[in-house]
Amino acid sequence: MKLTRLKLKNYRNCTDVELDLNHNKIIIIGKNAQGKTNILESIYFLSTLKSPRTSNIKDFVQFEKDYFSVEGVLYKSDTEIDLAVEYNLNKTKTLRLNGLKTTSKNYKSTLNTVLFSTQDLLLLRGTPQDRRDWLDNAISQIYPAHDERLSKYNKIRIQKNNLLKEPEINNALLDVFNDQIAIVGANIIFVRQKFLKELKHFAIQKYSAISDSEVFDFQYSFPYFELDEISEKLKEELHSRRSEEIARHQSCVGPHRDDVIFTLNNADATKFSSQGQQRTIVLALKLAEIELIIQKNGYSPILLLDDVLAELDDLRQNYLIKSISNTTQTIITSVDTLLFDDDFLQNVKIYNVFAGKIAN
Repeated sequence: MKLTRLKLKNYRNCTDVELDLNHNKIIIIGKNAQGKTNILESIYFLSTLKSPRTSNIKDFVQFEKDYFSVEGVLYKSDTEIDLAVEYNLNKTKTLRLNGLKTTSKNYKSTLNTVLFSTQDLLLLRGTPQDRRDWLDNAISQIYPAHDERLSKYNKIRIQKNNLLKEPEINNALLDVFNDQIAIVGANIIFVRQKFLKELKHFAIQKYSAISDSEVFDFQYSFPYFELDEISEKLKEELHSRRSEEIARHQSCVGPHRDDVIFTLNNADATKFSSQGQQRTIVLALKLAEIELIIQKNGYSPILLLDDVLAELDDLRQNYLIKSISNTTQTIITSVDTLLFDDDFLQNVKIYNVFAGKIAN
């Protein structure tokens, strides 16, 4: 899989940018706030229809413009695929594959990316929501239907929360919402557990390659059961905590409250690990995502590295660079090329970005 061309129109500070990406390794050089991260974000958005920086699609539209578009040409399985996303401020979003309008469900299974940014390095020190977001975004690269389940679940949860804020609770309606949460929530939890189990083999292997003296592990916070058992367990919790939810006017049970538990030598890695150990964990997780996508889909995703090398020490920098396969298209942002050795810089396409414009 390779993204060979990228075209941006009115995307953040990129008024009119077109890039030839028909290379295995691309480095985009630029100082802060010049647009290099915007370019990487646009590729991730072209893949997932999401941004790691905002949930408001209006933020992409350049100031004093009324629309933006992102277009790309993907070479996949000996086939060339045109992708395009356009959004205008009247809230119309159009998705196209090979010039034909399509749905989000069909669109999001086309281009796979793994994004590794400085923000990801804070994964273990962040909130449970940060870890759920990482997990759900990673799952969606392999199981696109996961996003639809999350959307459905969140709509149910919001409706339930609105009901819980009413002065008089309609208990029959609350029962309906709880039944729906138990069913949809169980599916979300089941897929999260399944994905983490699949990811674990690769992640532990990657971690051990850097630090083989430590025992790294992780698990989902909800105890593992089969799908039907998860649903029943949720129903039991919803029943036992019903009074609490009514008193607090919010949903207290479900996958929106779960977490991923990371451990080193059987101790909580969010509390008892160094910054270097935590960064090794995140590095191992990102490289494991690539391996799992290859295993599941039969081809490598595109690896996006956003200013992350500067935040890693020499050991982890070298491991990351050496782990990048020649079969994995890698697009990197950096303030300069000093972090890369001469061997890595061979056959690398370098672009310079300044004020949203590109120069070879």
